[in-house]
Amino acid sequence: QVQLVESGGGLVQPGGSLGLSCAASGSIFRFYEMAWYRQAPGKQRELVAVISTGGSTNYADSVKGRFTISRDNSKNTVYLQMNGLKPEDTAVYYCNAQLSGTRPAWGRGTQVTVSS
Repeated sequence: QVQLVESGGGLVQPGGSLGLSCAASGSIFRFYEMAWYRQAPGKQRELVAVISTGGSTNYADSVKGRFTISRDNSKNTVYLQMNGLKPEDTAVYYCNAQLSGTRPAWGRGTQVTVSS
């Protein structure tokens, strides 16, 4: 199963930007649908953004126009660029990989805190 390692989290002021990366092991990364989820304290994990093997993207309404998901298959990496961050974006962000017919893989998460 693919292994995922997130990086790039941290503390940022409201209105600021932050970029997350998720590096995947294995040689068939390009066949995985990739996604970012987040989980705030006391809340359920929610889908933030997803990118298909062909590069099509979808976003949660709460982040549309502010976040951008992308992938680089040559680097086995998926990215999440977050602009215009709000305090309500504070959460642990998880990378997810889904290959049809298999169990999804998850990273361990990276903390994003938006606060002044």
